[in-house]
Amino acid sequence: MDAELVREIAQPLSGDANDFGKLLELIGDARFVLLGEATHGSHEFYSERAAITRRLIAEKDFSILAIEADWPDSSRVHRYVRGATVDANADKALSGFRRFPTWMWRNTVVVEFVEWLRDFNKSIEPKRAPVGFYGMDLYSLHASIEAVLKYLDKVDPDSAKRARLRYSCFDHFSRNPQEYGYATTAGAIESCEDAVVEQLVELQQKAAEFLRRDGEVAAEELFFAEQNARLVKDSERYYRAMFRGRASSWNLRDRHMVETIENLVAHLDGGRQPKAIVWAHNSHLGDARATEMSHYGEMNVGQLIRERFGDEAVLIGFSTYHGTVTAATDWGAPAERKNVRPALRGSYEDLFHETGLSRFWIDLRGA
Repeated sequence: MDAELVREIAQPLSGDANDFGKLLELIGDARFVLLGEATHGSHEFYSERAAITRRLIAEKDFSILAIEADWPDSSRVHRYVRGATVDANADKALSGFRRFPTWMWRNTVVVEFVEWLRDFNKSIEPKRAPVGFYGMDLYSLHASIEAVLKYLDKVDPDSAKRARLRYSCFDHFSRNPQEYGYATTAGAIESCEDAVVEQLVELQQKAAEFLRRDGEVAAEELFFAEQNARLVKDSERYYRAMFRGRASSWNLRDRHMVETIENLVAHLDGGRQPKAIVWAHNSHLGDARATEMSHYGEMNVGQLIRERFGDEAVLIGFSTYHGTVTAATDWGAPAERKNVRPALRGSYEDLFHETGLSRFWIDLRGA
């Protein structure tokens, strides 16, 4: 592939409403559209991704948006876009995103999109499923524990007591789960694995009882509680795996993301299979088999979704030759605007830069 060929097949982007018409034609009847980003802090990636997402929702009936964020924080936004919250606006609904880097989801593009999504859900016909906003990451160990306990306190106080006893296994540590992971890996303490698995199993075993008693109206609350319990189980494994090597923890994390997407699809399947949009970094959503990740034994969401769903999945990445990014010098440090270095010689970004086209999209499958 050379710059001349890219110019011939590139689809220029002008910023108008028709920019992505041909992209939607390419997506066709796909049920999974994965929309990446090259950084967690560049406005253009977020803006274009939101524009594509609006059209997928409005024109192709996508009803699931799963993002690279924690389930409990995203659940608050989910309630807001469904009109089931006391939050006054999108900014307030997003205020639960406190984990670094906060600008990843608490930014102007996401605020505007969340307001649009709430308005969209208000305007749809009753027969159409409203769109949900969900987190698929697994960092929220303690927040998810609190969510499980809150649910059980409401529906089954005796089960809540047993859950507190099981989850008390983590009480010897601060709110930093990495301390737990290090201590278990070093052999200083026994892991909490059995306790968190037992809790998930009990919740699943009681699901039918809760539904019979509380009715289908309570099905979503139960699903959210189960998902939090699954997250606790996977998060516990993840923090232990952190100290065994990158590939082990990375694969656990991306498997959890895919399982979350599959759980959502199964939960919301009412005869007409729901369709899902995924927002995450390119490193999660590209196909790992086409990158050096596979050489290190790493897999990712893009690979797993493509393996399981084939042509029903479309993977879309974003990149740039240079620009700016909101980032921090150290983990937990204040946000700064930093320059993105020009792309490496011989990279795809370098090739695209040689075309002289400032903004475009290209179908690499046929290139």
